[in-house]
Amino acid sequence: MTLPRLHPFSWTANFAPRSCDAGRRILNVLIATLALVLTLPLMVAIAVLIKLTSRGPVLFTQPRIGLDRRAIGNAGGNSRRHSDHGGRTFTMYKFRTMRVTGGATHEVWAQRDDPRVTALGGVLRKLRLDELPQFWNVLVGDMNVVGPRPEQPAIFASLREQIREYSERQRVLPGITGWAQINRAYDSSVDDVREKLTYDLEYIRRRSAVEDLKIMLLTPAVMLGRRGGW
Repeated sequence: MTLPRLHPFSWTANFAPRSCDAGRRILNVLIATLALVLTLPLMVAIAVLIKLTSRGPVLFTQPRIGLDRRAIGNAGGNSRRHSDHGGRTFTMYKFRTMRVTGGATHEVWAQRDDPRVTALGGVLRKLRLDELPQFWNVLVGDMNVVGPRPEQPAIFASLREQIREYSERQRVLPGITGWAQINRAYDSSVDDVREKLTYDLEYIRRRSAVEDLKIMLLTPAVMLGRRGGW
């Protein structure tokens, strides 16, 4: 009898008991609720400024690839529907930081000094304030506060073909912030993704509530220092 070959990171699927996952979920709900309440005045102010400074909606919504339950041995009833995507597709919310062109949109990364970004949007992106609506994604269970950043479907499909073990990121819920985001800037090339993947897999291997809290505490320094955002 031939035993199936284990993937180099396959052991991460069962690294923690379900009680730890339940505890982490409670922590994420509490933090997301508190964050939404505390930042509500700031979000209202941002929404007003967006409406006053550019035409278009306040929020930007985009499909992203999330948790792949098949990778953690919990396929569920709709895994076939998501089998070609590499994970569950969900709608991620952000404050709109770019001009509405009205033309066809393509899934591409934003670049440094991207002409599509508004003046206000540039400030929001550098301070990562455009991510605040994603606390709602955390509250409804699409994301955690901490985890690998979710990618757009077409870009995810391309990266999965180019980078070995890229799909391993889908073993956990994506996050607003993460170990890769603390240490690296926004992606602008496949090489950037390869470097950030190292941090994402390191986080997945040693993931815990304490590790999540550490990353959360480090995040404001990245935001206020305007490191890695554009």
